[in-house]
Amino acid sequence: QVQLVESGGGLVQPGGSLRLSCEASGSIFSRLVMGWYRQAPGKQRERVAIVNTGGSTYYAASVKGRHTTSRDNLKNTMYLQMNSLKPEDTAVYYCYAHLDGSDYWGQGTQVTVSS
Repeated sequence: QVQLVESGGGLVQPGGSLRLSCEASGSIFSRLVMGWYRQAPGKQRERVAIVNTGGSTYYAASVKGRHTTSRDNLKNTMYLQMNSLKPEDTAVYYCYAHLDGSDYWGQGTQVTVSS
C-alpha cells in the first residue's frame, strides 16, 4: 500500500504562485509514476501533470509553461510549482501514484484563485 499526503493548497490572487507537495509512504517512491490531477466543481477530474520514474514530465495544455512538477526521491516527495495562477485553476488537487497496475490517490488539497 502507498499512502499519499498532499499539502500546500490555499487561497491566492490571480497571477500568484503556490507550491503543492505530496509525500508518499514506504520505501518504493523511486518506482512510482507520480502525478497531479484536479477536479473543479461540476467538472470531471482531469490530469494536470505526470512525472515518471526517470524524471520525464507531461503537462496538460492548460498548465504547460505555468506549472512545473518535480520529484525528490530522497524525500519521497513530489512537488507542483504553480505560477501565473488563473481563476480557472481553482480546484481540488489530488496527488496520484501508479505502480504495478495499481493506482493510489491522496485526499486532495483545495486551491482557490480569486481576488
